[in-house]
This record gives sequence, structure tokens and C-alpha cells, in this order.
Amino acid sequence: MQKTQTCITLQKMQTHLNSDNQAQYELQIDNQVIDKSNIKSIINLNKLINTQISLEFTGKITCQGCNKIIKKCYQPGYCFLCTQRLARCDLCIVKPELCHYHKGTCREPSWGEKHCMKPHIVYLANSSGLKVGITREQNIPHRWIDQGAIQALPILRVPTRLNSGQCEIIFSSLISDKTNWRKMLKGEVENIDLIQRRDELLTQTKDELLKVEQAGINIEYLTNNKIIEINYPVLTYPIKITSLNFDKNPNISGKLMGIKGQYFIFDIGVLNIRKFSGYEINMG
Repeated sequence: MQKTQTCITLQKMQTHLNSDNQAQYELQIDNQVIDKSNIKSIINLNKLINTQISLEFTGKITCQGCNKIIKKCYQPGYCFLCTQRLARCDLCIVKPELCHYHKGTCREPSWGEKHCMKPHIVYLANSSGLKVGITREQNIPHRWIDQGAIQALPILRVPTRLNSGQCEIIFSSLISDKTNWRKMLKGEVENIDLIQRRDELLTQTKDELLKVEQAGINIEYLTNNKIIEINYPVLTYPIKITSLNFDKNPNISGKLMGIKGQYFIFDIGVLNIRKFSGYEINMG
């Protein structure tokens, strides 16, 4: 009997933690299902671990900004025009210290009010080693799961994205603000005493943080927070990382050995689902 196929326009996987602090993954089905007797709005990806699955790129890419059919993505999920006009595609999204909403030059002021002019958390995480990061408070713990962090600890709360970027810059002079995705996917990460590292970091940067406060920015020190431990549904981590790519091979098939970050870990390689946002896939 032929296996049922589901047609999906890929998006970033939706995530949450269950009661055992294991990351739970879902994919949204936003278009047709080939087998009409099996229509579902959400695919529970954790249930697919240790099963053979196939992903076939149909050749259709939809811009996640303007919904137009495009030939190429210039940022994951977007056409060239949207990368130039949408605030979510601006440079300040990857460099929050460059947020220019307060200058009146935000590409989409209403989007900026909703996403940038909200309380942000500065945190420490352990995804491929110690790193500092920032996120909107409502994005916890999703941000940490997206990065494949096995531990995370909020350390500061500030009023806006710009403020969080200013604090992140101070910390990143001492520790990394990047994730080594290959190391993360190999599972070669040991636990870190994030509370000890937090206390050391705050001591080392107290003068710089004081200057930020003296500039009128309210910093709330989250010294009572506990470390969040995150487990991932992975049976076997790869010894060697081989990246899979729909642009090079439109048909990817293998046993799903696990999911971590925004990656499918197959027995044949790893696939960054978020990278291919907007790609139409037949999944079976």
C-alpha cells in the first residue's frame, strides 16, 4: 500500500517543552493534503522519530512576506523585494544594537512596536558551549530550542530590543554570541554551571552595565532564576555532519534519527528546516 503524502509549505518548526523538559516539534500544514481522508492541521514530528520518511521538493517556493511564487530566496523564506522593505529582514534583526526604531526610520513601525518595543531577555545558553543571546520574553523557551541549547538561564530583563542589544554587546566582548551548529548537532556539549558564569560575567561587566543604567535604561537583574535544562528527541547523534539541501537534491529520504534546533537528523545527513522556509514539500 502506498504511503500517504502530505503537501506542506515549510516553515520554522513550532516548539514547546513537555513536563519532562523534552523539546516537542510540530509542522503546520497550511495547504492541501493528498489523502483527503487524513487531513490534519499539525504534524507531531516527535512521533516520526525512528521512522523512514521522504521529503520531495516540488520546485515551488512561496515568499513568506508577500505570498508570491518566487524562483529564489534571498533570506530564508523571502523574495528580494521583501528583504528590502520588511523590518523582519533588516540588519537590526541579527544586530539588535543597530535597532533604529527610536530614530523614526523603522521600515514597519507597527511591526517594530509589536516585536522590538517590548521587554527583552538577555540570557546565557549552552548549545555548543557558553553563549549570550537576546529574545523577546514571550519567545522563551522557543528561542533556546531553536538554537539547540541544552541549558539556558535568563540574566537580565530590559525594556526594548535595542537595550538588549546594547547589553549583549557588552557581554559578547567576553563570551561568544554564536552557536557552532556542527558541534551542537554532534551532541558534543557538556553541562556548564551557568549561575557561576552569570555571576562572574556580571562582576566583570558591572561598570559597563552601570553606564547603560546611567543613560536612563532600566535593567532588571534576574538573579533568582534557575537553569532550564532541555532534552531533545534524538536517538543517535551523527559522527560526521553532512548537510542536505533541496536545491542540490530535491528528493531526500532516510530514517529520522532525531530533531535538534531547527534540524532534522537523518541517518544520511542533517537538514535545516528553517533554511528552506517557503519551499513546497511532499512529505511521506
